[in-house]
Amino acid sequence: MNALWRVWDHFEEAFIAFLLAAMTLVTFVYVVLNNLYTVFYSLADSFPQAEDFFFAIGDFVIGFAQAMTWSTALTKALFAWLIFSGLAYGVRTAGHIGVDALVKLASRPVQRYIGIVACLFCLGYAGLLSIASFEWIQALFTANIGAEDLGHFGIKQWHIGMIVPIGFAMVFIRFAEILVRILRNEQTGLGLADEAADALKLGEEEPK
Repeated sequence: MNALWRVWDHFEEAFIAFLLAAMTLVTFVYVVLNNLYTVFYSLADSFPQAEDFFFAIGDFVIGFAQAMTWSTALTKALFAWLIFSGLAYGVRTAGHIGVDALVKLASRPVQRYIGIVACLFCLGYAGLLSIASFEWIQALFTANIGAEDLGHFGIKQWHIGMIVPIGFAMVFIRFAEILVRILRNEQTGLGLADEAADALKLGEEEPK
């Protein structure tokens, strides 16, 4: 059970790392192929006795590169998944912009009540967008429209867009976890980043 909890606790990190790796790999292969064919054409000019061999390889590489018109669409789709996956990750790691500086001036009980109210508002917002985006995905599913430059692979628009309700559902779950911790007196606020405190820590860590 502890192992499953650790996997769940770091799910966004692993998924974001996978998306970044996939984006990097697709872009790298596309760039390499678009520049590699010139090498074989140059070799064909330099070695006339083997020009047919090098021209054949160059033609194959440029043909493969031209066939990768889907790479840009795939990269954009992966980037969209990265953005909405990062929403929940930002909530879990308290990576959002700190806006609770004034709240920290209040007493701890007041901070707790403000945190509960703020958390309820965030839950309502995330829940509303989860439901609305799910209805949007249902409409795309019914339309069954292929994704741009990816439709011939069987990828539909709803396949790409489904990250929107999933992302907001993950945000809802993470805020629900925060609410539970506040009710248990394990924390007082949403855990938003405190830039002033971070700046002071950085200043103390700098060598004199």
